[in-house]
Amino acid sequence: MSLSESILSVNNDLPIRTDLPVHSGKVRSVYWLTESDSRRLIEEKNYPVPANTPLAIMVISDRISAFDCIWHGEQNMQGVPGKGAALNAISNHWFGLFKQKGLADSHILDIPHPFVWIVQKAKPVMIEAICRQYITGSMWRAYEKGERDFCGIQLEEGLSQDSKLSELLMTPSTKGILKGIPGVPEADDVNITRENITDNYSAFNFESIEDVGLYEKLLKEGFAVISDALSKQEQIFVDTKFEFGYVKDLDGNNKLIYMDEVGTPDSSRIWDAEQYSQGNIVENSKESFRQMLLSYFPEPDILLNKNRMPERSALAADNALPVDVLMQLSKTYLDIAEKITGAKIELSDNPKAEVVQILRDEYQLID
Repeated sequence: MSLSESILSVNNDLPIRTDLPVHSGKVRSVYWLTESDSRRLIEEKNYPVPANTPLAIMVISDRISAFDCIWHGEQNMQGVPGKGAALNAISNHWFGLFKQKGLADSHILDIPHPFVWIVQKAKPVMIEAICRQYITGSMWRAYEKGERDFCGIQLEEGLSQDSKLSELLMTPSTKGILKGIPGVPEADDVNITRENITDNYSAFNFESIEDVGLYEKLLKEGFAVISDALSKQEQIFVDTKFEFGYVKDLDGNNKLIYMDEVGTPDSSRIWDAEQYSQGNIVENSKESFRQMLLSYFPEPDILLNKNRMPERSALAADNALPVDVLMQLSKTYLDIAEKITGAKIELSDNPKAEVVQILRDEYQLID
């Protein structure tokens, strides 16, 4: 089995029974199950959801996305070995810890394979819920240019790059293009204030103004749980993105849950604490890959300037990155996943074949 065959890059072509088009994101693909298959699995597997809950199979890939582009490597490497399994394992670990500590449930009902989640349908809150404990990345770049107002929060003068903030900041942005909200541009991923959310909570899919407070509570508590756990492993939880949504409980009532992924190297920055104490930044997240890209290409503005998206897309499509770059990134993902979960991430020679076999034999979802 070659290296390229062990990478699950295309994940929207599995023969899973579905009546709807497959939704394929940057990293995950979602297959909505038929109504009869959803009902059958809820009954057979005793999932704690109402019998008429729509279910989906969510299949992760090993694709690597950065600066809104998918990157590839030499030797037909269309992703990063072990990345998908590492991301799922980390999310599973944190979701389990959240539930154990009584925070909130997630959308995951079952984990048939390291690449696969069975999830319940959720109504997403249209917010990228971002928490920051340090000033770095895009926030630092804006601060350095003189900006002091971030999502309605005023930052003090005299901060230095990569320094710890005096308090945990919540800096939300829009998830998707939202229309007709006063003061909020009709564009994806634009910063918003708490006032924007509370004044227009239903436009962001919140069911009540009280749930805005609940989302903030779950955001802060989730961040604290991960930050405390990582600090015991000599890691710093720098910043992260959470996503929330509503699902039905067994009584048919809506409840707010965590969804998507949490505390992963894709959705967070994680620094080595010992190196940080010596004045060095060692990234244990995808940020190391982003920084590599910025130094690898002679014109980093193409990657940072949203107005140059066509050039950026061409850059990603036309440049196969060195194998050792993607293998180093693989090591970053696997090392941090094994540190967080305390378990070895077992890599497969052919993950797609394994997924098909399990979904056919154990779940009867493939004819």
